[in-house]
Amino acid sequence: MTVKLRLMRVGKKKQPTYRIVAADSRSPRDGRFIEIVGTYAPRSDPSEINVKNEKALEWLTKGAQPTDTVRKLLEISGVWGDFESTKTPKPAKPARPSRAAKASKAAKPAAKTAKAAKKSSAATTPAPAADDAAAAVDDRTAADDGAASETEGA
Repeated sequence: MTVKLRLMRVGKKKQPTYRIVAADSRSPRDGRFIEIVGTYAPRSDPSEINVKNEKALEWLTKGAQPTDTVRKLLEISGVWGDFESTKTPKPAKPARPSRAAKASKAAKPAAKTAKAAKKSSAATTPAPAADDAAAAVDDRTAADDGAASETEGA
């Protein structure tokens, strides 16, 4: 059973007020709840937030998850700060590199050597000159002319 701290709508039509309740996450919004933790009246100016700090802190330490709106209300009332300060920080574990990170580290030196090999081969192999390209075109046209004359004579 997952417990959530959430808002339950009460009040007249077009005049909402809310109860902050601890409820099972599977129960409907205005349905069954476990305990009333506080109230919230958004229409009053300024809006009223009444939270029973002990009950809210008790549910948070038990593992109840507040909704986003309730979390903001708890921050305003100061309960969330109390809860954060009572949580014991987990000891930091040394980060282990993942397998993907290890594989990418191993691939990087190989990639660098491949790039270096391409650069060195490109530097030693001269690019064909413009005259060589023109000569190759002339050879092809001469060969085509010779093949055409052979077919005409037959």
